[in-house]
Amino acid sequence: MTNRERVLAAVRHQAPDYTPHHVFFTQEMLAKMVAHSGNPDYPQTINNHIVKASLTKPQVLVEGRAEHFRDEFGVVWDKSGVDKDIGVVAEQTIKDANDLAAYTPPPIDEAFIHDRCQKLMETRGNNCAIASVGFSLFERAWTLCGMEDFFCYMITEPEAVHALLDKLARRNMEKVKIALEYDFDGVLYGDDWGQQQGLMMGKPLWVEFIKPYVAMMYKFAKDGGLFTAQHSCGDLREILDDLVEIGLDVYQTFQPEIYDLRDYKAKLKGRLAIWGGISTQVHLPFLSPAQIYSITRETIAILGEGGGYIAAPTHDVPGDVPSENIDAMVRAFKL
Repeated sequence: MTNRERVLAAVRHQAPDYTPHHVFFTQEMLAKMVAHSGNPDYPQTINNHIVKASLTKPQVLVEGRAEHFRDEFGVVWDKSGVDKDIGVVAEQTIKDANDLAAYTPPPIDEAFIHDRCQKLMETRGNNCAIASVGFSLFERAWTLCGMEDFFCYMITEPEAVHALLDKLARRNMEKVKIALEYDFDGVLYGDDWGQQQGLMMGKPLWVEFIKPYVAMMYKFAKDGGLFTAQHSCGDLREILDDLVEIGLDVYQTFQPEIYDLRDYKAKLKGRLAIWGGISTQVHLPFLSPAQIYSITRETIAILGEGGGYIAAPTHDVPGDVPSENIDAMVRAFKL
């Protein structure tokens, strides 16, 4: 089987010849692995099964403000702290309820998306190709408004919140429409809803404000022949059935500090494929290489039984992970 065939088999809950895998790195961790391996092309050596094209334009440096970057929505991010990859919002776009009601998202740069998609098609090899829409809905909304204000607007300005989320969802669908002109296999939406325990906004507000627009985005992608994958950190136990109901195929990321592996493999088998499972929170930074190797093999044995699993760390691997633990995990993947 090719890498693409393994991933598609897993998504379809069929048993591949071995479990597909993928590893994302933060900038800091990638630099560590390049130095550790002595290979500037280190990611090419670990046989990742998935390649992705981000449909989000890169941020640009704000003139005169060191380590501050403006995204395609005009939000300014401060990356001067520990987190150099994402940072924190330093300047939002929607200042008050009047701005919320009047807000119109910026136009899409179609040429940029075509360029990203074409370049990925030229370099994909035999891998599974996905189009990625990060900060797709809730995250995009709260970064525009500020998180506290956005939660308040859900209660005080529900019509304006619905209007904003509808605009954002349709903008995402316009991006995916362009991606459908290319030979992608799936689309990955990024939108963190969970805390360590439960949802940030609670299930009633998620069902009212988030679910309808996520369902719309999933349907658009699936009608175009793509499988749907959702990145969302944290505890989504309350809404996993809802996600299956509205057409989600792959749930990423699946955190073992939240979900019992055997229990949720049984609950989701044949219904929702799992992507993740190797903890960047409690395992990779702290255990020995031998323990990481053992946990990775055990996780694959549990979650990979009968298909339905893409083995991976639960998030982009952060810089506090020993390089030797990455080596151990990758050895376990390749068996």
